[in-house]
Amino acid sequence: MPASPAPATWKSRETLIAIFTVAMISVHLVLRFGTASSPQAANIPLWAVLVFGGVPLVFDLLQKMLRREFGSDLLAGISIVASALLSEYLAGALVVLMLSGGEALEAYAVRSASSVLRALSKRMPSVAHRKQGASVVDVPLQDLAIGDIVSVFPHEICPIDGSVVEGHGVMDESFLTGEPYMMSKTPGSAVLSGAINGETALLIRADKLAIDSRYAKIMEVMAASEQNKPQMRRLADKLGAWYTPLAVAIGIAAWAFSGDPVRFLAVMVVATPCPLLIAIPVAIIGSISLAARRAIIVRDPSALETADTCRTLIFDKTGTLTYGKPNLTAQVVASGFVEADVLQWVASLEVYSKHPLSRAIVAAAKAAGLAMLNVDEVSERPGEGLRGKVGTTSVRVTSRNKLLKQYPDLAAQMPDQQAGLECVILIDEQYAATYRFRDTPRTDGARFIGHLAPLHHISRTMVVSGDRESEVAYLAEQVGIQSVYSSQSPEQKLAIVEAETAKANSIYVGDGINDAPALMAATVGIAFGQNSDVTTSAADVVVMDSSLRKIDEFLHISRRMRRIAMQSAIGGMALSIIGMTIAAAGYLPPVAGAISQEVIDIVAVLNALRVAIVPKTMIDFESSE
Repeated sequence: MPASPAPATWKSRETLIAIFTVAMISVHLVLRFGTASSPQAANIPLWAVLVFGGVPLVFDLLQKMLRREFGSDLLAGISIVASALLSEYLAGALVVLMLSGGEALEAYAVRSASSVLRALSKRMPSVAHRKQGASVVDVPLQDLAIGDIVSVFPHEICPIDGSVVEGHGVMDESFLTGEPYMMSKTPGSAVLSGAINGETALLIRADKLAIDSRYAKIMEVMAASEQNKPQMRRLADKLGAWYTPLAVAIGIAAWAFSGDPVRFLAVMVVATPCPLLIAIPVAIIGSISLAARRAIIVRDPSALETADTCRTLIFDKTGTLTYGKPNLTAQVVASGFVEADVLQWVASLEVYSKHPLSRAIVAAAKAAGLAMLNVDEVSERPGEGLRGKVGTTSVRVTSRNKLLKQYPDLAAQMPDQQAGLECVILIDEQYAATYRFRDTPRTDGARFIGHLAPLHHISRTMVVSGDRESEVAYLAEQVGIQSVYSSQSPEQKLAIVEAETAKANSIYVGDGINDAPALMAATVGIAFGQNSDVTTSAADVVVMDSSLRKIDEFLHISRRMRRIAMQSAIGGMALSIIGMTIAAAGYLPPVAGAISQEVIDIVAVLNALRVAIVPKTMIDFESSE
């Protein structure tokens, strides 16, 4: 369900109660040990805690009981009442602090649905530069009509879906489409709302209304995914579901067999589930701190509780299993030409191009130690590719289809087309080479994928990408993933993740705006890097360093947190059950029971604090990064 003002107000009240309780307990201790005040005067602050803090909490817990929700906090409410009846006001105040403080800790780092939508709205421009005659006028986005001509200035976000009518440049559409490259834009090219313009102003014809744009559709999908994401029961509530009825049953049985109501009260005081209310939040917060020191930001603490239970791991392709940058992977050179010479000529010319593949060619030349040569007569007209003269040598870089339209006989000289991107080189109007490019898989991707099943019990790995089928299939083959979905829109990604999550708890890893709905639909959403405020707002976990080893570290932190939290909670409850049994037999009065419970609490919390200790290693696969 989307966030609403009521829950926010409730969480604020819990925080205020916790602060008030700390202050009143401090006053009580000063009056009791620092002055000559009477016991009654020293207890006044504690009475205030029970009235102004305990009563509202107990009222809420009674409502839960009427709804048959027997969580660990319900037993704490019974303990507050028992402490008041036994005149153990300090014990009651401490339980109020534990209950309210636990709720405040639980609310820590939990994202709200509205923050994601605000991030989406903030990123999208509210006005567009509409061309009217010879001038450009800023108009509200909703006033644009189909057919309007809009100017998109350098580095601006495109406000509408449309087509280029004037200008040549590039746009970054990776957040929207999953394509990892800057895409060239010339007259006739389609553009998407939300894409980031390059260094050249473009004139765009609006092909859709703003409310029907790609970006608006992503916002709609985001809102729907927020409303449909189920609320998970927390670890403490799961344990408290059986511990609470057991404690109440022991107390009632003690009362019934002895005829002494004090035994029931003694059992309730001993049964106060502080290991659940405090030890588990301490373990969670300690793990959040440990993760932060490892450049992993845990935005939703429940992700730590559930990540180790996930059995499906779903990846976007670009920027997660790949580096998100094209590399020159093959140079197929025709006979009569020298590979190094061709690369030097082409790279010297590509220095002057804004094409998405130009940087990869220049980088390959620099890696080979080739110097850039002087270039003259550079041109890059639409439909003709890149042309220029390197010294006295004529160089042309174009696509296979464009070249074969002009010179169909060259098909016999060219190698067969393969998956991935490519460009064709002509030297002095003779076919010289075909260059092939890939968005390179991460060097440790296959090792990471291979270790998930045996060491993390991940039974299913998937790639769900907006990129083309050939690119996604190539990546999946390289890293060892069999379940592959390509050319997926945000809506399709969302549907796939929802279907997989219905079968088993899932983790989704992505880094683009098009991943945001899927990140929210998964049991645990992990955003790679900080490419987008929208993505990081939608994610439960944000990995600051784009590295697969950080995913592995998070999985280990989750497993370690869950193990230590369970040790503290179950161990504490086991000791409490022993204490309840002794109290039920009449050998542990309420005051001694409260002291015993405090000792159990200290042991449980000290054990929970171990999560903050940095272990020797937190990865279990060989990483080259």
